[in-house]
Amino acid sequence: MQKTQLIAVIENEVKSIFEKEGTGHDWYHIDRVRINALKIAKTENANLFLVELAALLHDIADHKFHDNDLDLGPVKAKALILNHGGDEALADKIAQIVSEISYKGSGVKTPVNSREAACVQDADRLDALGAIGIARAFAFGGSRNRQIYNPNKPPNLHDSFMAYAKDEGTTINHFYEKLLLLKDRMQTTSGREIANERHAFMENFLSEFYAEWNGKR
Repeated sequence: MQKTQLIAVIENEVKSIFEKEGTGHDWYHIDRVRINALKIAKTENANLFLVELAALLHDIADHKFHDNDLDLGPVKAKALILNHGGDEALADKIAQIVSEISYKGSGVKTPVNSREAACVQDADRLDALGAIGIARAFAFGGSRNRQIYNPNKPPNLHDSFMAYAKDEGTTINHFYEKLLLLKDRMQTTSGREIANERHAFMENFLSEFYAEWNGKR
C-alpha cells in the first residue's frame, strides 16, 4: 500500500472512532496534534510519514480510558498498521513512538528515542496548553465528575504513574500537576517556543480565576 493510501485509511478509521468523543480526546484533538507534529517535524528534519501515522494513532487506546493500561495503545497501533497493509518494521516503529507519548506524572520521566517521537510528544502536549488546553481540562474533569476547584485540596506532585493515573483531584489542581509543567518538558526548539506562549496564557487565566473566586473581580 502506498504511504498516502495508508495514511488515508488510518485517518478514516481513527476519525470514525473518535468523531463523537466528548472528553477533549476527540478526532479534532488528534487532527490538531497531527498538524502541529508535522509543523514541528519539518523544523526537526524528522520523517513526516512516521510522524503523521504516529500522531493519528497516538490516542488509539489512551490509558485513561483502558484501566491505565500503557501497553494497549502500542499493541492496537501496531495491529492497525498491519491490518491495513503496513509491514512489520513500520508497525514496530509506530508502536514504539505511541508508547513514548503519554505524560505519566510530575515525577516520572518520559524520554523519547527518536526525532519522530519528540515531534508527536511535543504536539500532544501543546494541545494540553493555552486556550484549547484549558477547555480540554475542564471537559475531561467534567466527564469524571471532578470538582472545578477546592481550596482545601492541594495539588499532588505524583512520583509514579499509578499515583498520577488514580488521582481524582480537582481540575485546577491538574494545572499544577501537569499543564504548567509541560513548558519545561518540551523536546524540540519549536515546541518550546509555542509552549511558552500558551503557558503564559494559562498563567493569566489562573490569575483571573483566583481573582473571581475570591471576590476581587
